[in-house]
Amino acid sequence: MPVLLFLIDTSASMNQRSHLGTSYLDIAKGAVETFLKLRSRDPASRGDRYMLVSFDEAPAGIKAGWKDGHATFMMELRNLQAVGLTTIGQSLRTAFDLLNLNRLVSGIDNYGQGRNPFFLEPAIIVAITDGSKLTSSSGVQDELHLPLTTPLPGSELTKEPFRWDQRLFSLVLRIPGHASPDPEPMGGVPLDSSPITPMCEVTGGRSYSVFSQRMLNQCLESIVQKIQSGVVINFEKTGPDPSPTEDGPAEIKYGPQPWHSCHKLIYVRPNPKTGVPVGHWPLPESFWPDQNSPTLPPRAAHPQVKFTCVDSEPMVVDKVPFDKYELEPSPLTQYILERKSPHTCWQVFMCNSAKYGELGQPFGYLKASTTLTCVNLFVMPYNYPVVLPLLDDLITVHKFKPPAKWRQSFENYLKTMPPYYITALRKALRMMGAPNLLADNMEYGLSYSVVSYLKKLSQQTKGEADRVCASVGKKPPLEVGIKLRCRSSALSLAHRKDFTQLLHSIMGDGPALPVEANTKEFAGFQLAPLNRALKPQGLRNPYDIPRAHLLDQLSRMRRNLLHTSVCILKGQDQDQLHSVPIAQMGNYQDYLKHCPSPLREADPDQPKRVHTFGNPFKLDKKAMMVDEADEFVTGTQGKGKRPGELSSPAGGGAPKRRRCMSPLLRPGRAYTPPKTPPRAPDNDQTAVGNHVANDLEPNRNSDQEPSPVPESEPLEQSNHFQPDEVESQQEDVQENGQSSEGEMSLGSEGEEDTPRRYPSPCQLKKIRNQESQELNSELRVLITKEIRKPGRRYEKIFYLLKQIQGSLETRLIFLQNIIKEAARFKKRVLIEQLENFLEEIHLRANSINHLDGF
Repeated sequence: MPVLLFLIDTSASMNQRSHLGTSYLDIAKGAVETFLKLRSRDPASRGDRYMLVSFDEAPAGIKAGWKDGHATFMMELRNLQAVGLTTIGQSLRTAFDLLNLNRLVSGIDNYGQGRNPFFLEPAIIVAITDGSKLTSSSGVQDELHLPLTTPLPGSELTKEPFRWDQRLFSLVLRIPGHASPDPEPMGGVPLDSSPITPMCEVTGGRSYSVFSQRMLNQCLESIVQKIQSGVVINFEKTGPDPSPTEDGPAEIKYGPQPWHSCHKLIYVRPNPKTGVPVGHWPLPESFWPDQNSPTLPPRAAHPQVKFTCVDSEPMVVDKVPFDKYELEPSPLTQYILERKSPHTCWQVFMCNSAKYGELGQPFGYLKASTTLTCVNLFVMPYNYPVVLPLLDDLITVHKFKPPAKWRQSFENYLKTMPPYYITALRKALRMMGAPNLLADNMEYGLSYSVVSYLKKLSQQTKGEADRVCASVGKKPPLEVGIKLRCRSSALSLAHRKDFTQLLHSIMGDGPALPVEANTKEFAGFQLAPLNRALKPQGLRNPYDIPRAHLLDQLSRMRRNLLHTSVCILKGQDQDQLHSVPIAQMGNYQDYLKHCPSPLREADPDQPKRVHTFGNPFKLDKKAMMVDEADEFVTGTQGKGKRPGELSSPAGGGAPKRRRCMSPLLRPGRAYTPPKTPPRAPDNDQTAVGNHVANDLEPNRNSDQEPSPVPESEPLEQSNHFQPDEVESQQEDVQENGQSSEGEMSLGSEGEEDTPRRYPSPCQLKKIRNQESQELNSELRVLITKEIRKPGRRYEKIFYLLKQIQGSLETRLIFLQNIIKEAARFKKRVLIEQLENFLEEIHLRANSINHLDGF
């Protein structure tokens, strides 16, 4: 995932205009947008990450960082303004520190344990500047200097502020203000002579001197092509020059040649399957690790790799992994390809990597491809001329059963190998099929203090990364106005009624001021700046007023001086107070945040008004929603009293039971208290109907809620009754006619005079019906839970079904509902068992009916 960081010069000199009519800052913004369009043509650009840094002081200079998206990047790019100094050194340091935030946390650099080219985070820094003098608060500088101090932990482990996978490219704008009559020269883009050019070359990049828009587009295409995944390495020749070959150049050049020292990139290709680079062997460190050393020596950003020009045979052993990296085209690759010897190689070394000897042992070789199209760097195990023959004998001769002599030779090799190669060697042996050749307790070469220090640095770097990411996008607080010093607590003179007389006395046109008046009293007075986006200057210098705003400033001063009828001084016109950019016109929420908190409502029961933009009188509908059924129940319960209860004495007899609303009464029907029917034999059926209606509703006291009915069960089923029950009730009413009448007339005087101590049979029957309904409801909930459980253990379900109470029809309807519930969860086996159970109940009921018939 390449990181593309754009460093934009926001110094005041970027306001100069070219012959195209646009300023340098506008050209820089357009160049960034063109770069993104060119980059988007590559399918690999989907994983790119874009960052933006300006020349402002950190952290305000970081406009878009690690956690900011593409929309934030584009918005901050358009909002850049050229108002600062050319502090390119500090800005470059800020850019490098921003790129290095997560390296210690992720362990990419792998300090003290070798350099892994496949552990990389490639980054391209594109700096766009005008190449003017380097200005700072301390003066003008001739050379580019980066600050030595940085808040980033672990920066002392690398000598340079950059890393080997970070390159700097600069576009120096030299577009003239007047069009040149001479034709534009064709060809390559020359290097620029600005101080940033040496910095670009050190990191592996280059600078471009741009003189026209066509040349700018050419440079952008060149940089887009250079976005490659790789690391920069310094290749230096050691030893004598190579002898000429038969097919190579015959002439021999003496003295230093360009190919003797090259500072170029090696391409680290990602795995086509995973998209992540894969490797096995590291590049050795330039020191031998000491377990007694409390610190690590700082490493150079780019490793110094030495190569000898002695022809050697390339060595590759089957089943032994190796890494292959292609070199960027350079004088070195050109010279190797001109020799036309693809079957020979040059060994590469890392100075001071061995325990003894300055040059160290070879860890790979440079070799031209078979087709002579490129030069590759092969990275092998350390001192591969010794270990590869041993591994070859282990595979082919000993068949992974090494004798004692082979083990002794292998142990001697391990003593000359840097200890941080143990992890890579153990992994390679495991891939070969010999995982037990290395002991698990072998030392890695780092002392305990160094390991603890690296862990501490990782934690500190994580905290610093969180702090920097949180500070990105936060602008420094701007002062609302210019506060004047308060010298007394008295009222300001601007609010006094005699302000006109005081003003004339100050100007000398009127009598002298009284002794108690003081013209320097401005308690709580505040001057509003002209531009709220800029830090107020206090109007100490009239030259701070821009030339374009000079007449407006004079008119405001004249208005504040002459319009004395208004006591409040105004720093802006009325039209400027209401002048808002189009992008902020609909931002009503920010306006509400700055408004003072409203007073509380006088009537808290009133529905709260929603402050909606465009209709502030809109009411909240959710606060006014009332359930009509609940309102009906509440109203009837509060008003459903008998006339007899109002005239009854306070302490007379037992507490009276209040009649509750029957479920037969639906919302919308008028509620009429039932009247006591006359005692006549012709009205027994009417009494029975009223009694049945009372029995359908569970007994409910004045402070008792009705029993809940399951949602899936219809109301008719919960209020179901049988004809045989009606007959039994009729008999009970006929036998106990006086009791049923007393039950119907709850407010009668007879009931008050003779209070009941024991319930009647009708009351007992109702209590049993209520208990059975409650039990069936509980059983239904338990059975539903059992149905929803996975598995086929249904014993508990049938055990609960046998406990159902009620008539035959009640049990049949209950069982049919359970079958429907099982069908919802597709319990086929359970449905079959329930249907069999239902048939058994039918058969049992038929057999009982036959017996009754006899």
